[in-house]
Amino acid sequence: MSNLWDLSHIQPRSDVVVPGDTLPVLFRNAVAARGDQVWMRDKHLGLWRAWTWNDTGRAVREVAMGLAALGLEPGDTASILSNTVVEWVLADLGILGAGGVSNGIYPTDSPSQVQYLCEDSATKVLFVEDEEQLDKVLEVRERLPRLAKVVVFDMEGLHRFEDPMVISFDVLRSMGAEHGRMHPQLYEQRLASRRPEDLAILIYTSGTTGKPKGAMHSHRSVIYTLHGYNTLIAQDERDERMCFLPLCHVAERLGGEYFALYTGAKLNFVENPDTVPENVREIAPTVFVAVPRVWEKFYSAVMIALSETSKLQQLVYGWGIGVGKRIAERVLAGQPVPGTLKAQFMLARWLALDNVRKLVGIHRARFLVTGAAPIAPDLIRWYLALGVPMLEVWGQTESGGASTGMPAGRIKPGSIGPACSYNEVKVDPATGELLIRGPNVFMGYLNQPEKTAETIDAEGWLHTGDVGSVDEEGFFRITDRMKDIIITAGGKNVTPSEIENELKFSPYITDAVVIGDKRPYLTVLIMIDQENVEKYAQDHD
Repeated sequence: MSNLWDLSHIQPRSDVVVPGDTLPVLFRNAVAARGDQVWMRDKHLGLWRAWTWNDTGRAVREVAMGLAALGLEPGDTASILSNTVVEWVLADLGILGAGGVSNGIYPTDSPSQVQYLCEDSATKVLFVEDEEQLDKVLEVRERLPRLAKVVVFDMEGLHRFEDPMVISFDVLRSMGAEHGRMHPQLYEQRLASRRPEDLAILIYTSGTTGKPKGAMHSHRSVIYTLHGYNTLIAQDERDERMCFLPLCHVAERLGGEYFALYTGAKLNFVENPDTVPENVREIAPTVFVAVPRVWEKFYSAVMIALSETSKLQQLVYGWGIGVGKRIAERVLAGQPVPGTLKAQFMLARWLALDNVRKLVGIHRARFLVTGAAPIAPDLIRWYLALGVPMLEVWGQTESGGASTGMPAGRIKPGSIGPACSYNEVKVDPATGELLIRGPNVFMGYLNQPEKTAETIDAEGWLHTGDVGSVDEEGFFRITDRMKDIIITAGGKNVTPSEIENELKFSPYITDAVVIGDKRPYLTVLIMIDQENVEKYAQDHD
């Protein structure tokens, strides 16, 4: 169990854990080194199913050879349209093993969005999760002349379905096993076909301002970033991770799948997006990476559960969290924690706080990581008071994820930490925009050289669109997105995210948007948490 005043369990590592200068070679070397150790776990018919490194290596090789049999050549793109499941990882690594470029598509995307992403990326083979995702593709395939084959992970409801363009994932693996036997040298030849500077993956940005843009990352930039992550916060084969965020997003792709591939941490897959709260208690990850909305929902669940307990239990929790907050404030201030306070905290944990940690599922967590959006500083303090350090990271798809990170021994709520050792970060003196430079920065946007030129300047600085500041210790702070800053009719500059985060700290508010640009006053649109508000209304008549 981690103790807030002892952070020795979070030690950065600068050595190379597994060699390899491209992702498929890195994976092959990881399989050779770890063999029969378990790497991934998922639930099948209610029971956990283990995937060893050897199991995964065999499946990935079959997928790679199956794609080669279908005509996927080195440099061709294959895409994955699916929720976060084990097959996503097998397909992703199989595409890379075939020498291809791997691209992810959000399972919530509409048929027209799927069409655009397949067109833009020149997708030749498309993996889909199930019948629902297949229907989207079938609706637009007439407008996708480059698309040669669709591979379905889950054939439930499709056993009588016949279409020459569509095959099951199991059939692809069988084809690959046979093709590999007929061409025993082909897999190694495909691995050797990729160079570090070649395009490895595409990660499309959300496209909130126009069409989504395909951020291109080379094998070199991804592997450089993975090495860098371990100098920020190390993990190893003893760690348990939970895989639940979308794998087409940079956080779960690089910070989850690829970082676990590099370090050997176990990946546990949730059953579906709705079962995250139950699955996290079952998995009890030792390293837990999530977005602020997840941490807000966990906090809300604890507050609602607490409101249903007895007055005595509420008093005990109040005393316990108060002890935790006193320790947290000392740790944040860099002050020593007296022995009497440590003893009180151990009692507080035994009486109340350990139960809260188990309710959330963080009772084994060495640390928590939050990123992808700003988080309320009070929320970080609450998790600290439970005895679990929460480390905020900041970065972008274009920078391979984390570019700044909170050091475990010097946490500053409200800050995103100093620049990571593997890249440079600075504030543009003219605009206040945060800029990033380093080998982790992407190659540019696919098919959009003008957008690339707007984003990366002549000196190699990536323009992030985030406005911020840096203090005398080198800790950066985000004030807002450049395009989100509100200037009222009276000329006052307002950063809406700070107000929004304070509101979202309430268990009764799911989301909040502050508006008021060019207006005399601010207004806020609030989305209530339906379930929690209904319960409150019933309880209070």
